[in-house]
Amino acid sequence: KQRVPPYNAAINACARAGETDVAMKLLRAMKGRYGVEPNVTSYNSTISACAKGARTDAALALLAEMKDRGLVPDVITYSATISACEKGCRTDAALALL
Repeated sequence: KQRVPPYNAAINACARAGETDVAMKLLRAMKGRYGVEPNVTSYNSTISACAKGARTDAALALLAEMKDRGLVPDVITYSATISACEKGCRTDAALALL
């Protein structure tokens, strides 16, 4: 049985602590190493970590990846991605998400 909530909690903790790289590694480990499929919350937390670390390109790539995986972004997804765009001075990308 997949155990997504513990991973989501860990990714969220990394996001709050500003540990963007660790959050991204956890997301990748979920899929690759542990065979646990990330859900919308997993991506939202990782995108939030990217926003906190001003990693605009990574946030946009995660948004595209989640769509490719058939996950439907929600208002939290778009808010976090727009925040990442703002911190990375990418108003063009932020406006494209509206």
